[in-house]
Amino acid sequence: MPYDVEKSYTVLIRDVHLAISGHIKNKLSPFNLAPEQNFIMMLLWKKDGITQNEIGERLGKDKTNITRMIISNLENKGFVRKITCTDDRRCFKIYLTPAGAQLENEVCPVMEEVGQELVDGISAEELVLLRRLLTKVRDNASTTTVANDSTITPESIVTAPL
Repeated sequence: MPYDVEKSYTVLIRDVHLAISGHIKNKLSPFNLAPEQNFIMMLLWKKDGITQNEIGERLGKDKTNITRMIISNLENKGFVRKITCTDDRRCFKIYLTPAGAQLENEVCPVMEEVGQELVDGISAEELVLLRRLLTKVRDNASTTTVANDSTITPESIVTAPL
């Protein structure tokens, strides 16, 4: 039997990811930020002066991608500056500029609004279940082998303890 793409959870999850990314991209366009750049900015708003390695670890990206996103984009836009680490000349700490720090006051309310838009019509209980299920899917994807349990049914998922 051929693989049924229309019933594939992986395709649905990819489609959800693309739809969310597109929605966020549209909302962030007035701020000259791409969704990936916004993740970096959110990390810096939480803790300024972290290394590009720390950013890469937090976002699951390699050092080269982070450096490119910071140097060629965020730094050129005037939102961040990089300072060479004193103990390792290959390492850079990333700091917000005044413009980058100010952006927090503008972007965070928009991201809060996006979060509310994305869960519109979903109950608190459904959100708890959604988080639990997506976490399981992520964890399963992160392991090299996934157990195949044919005893799982939609009813058992809904009634499973949180």
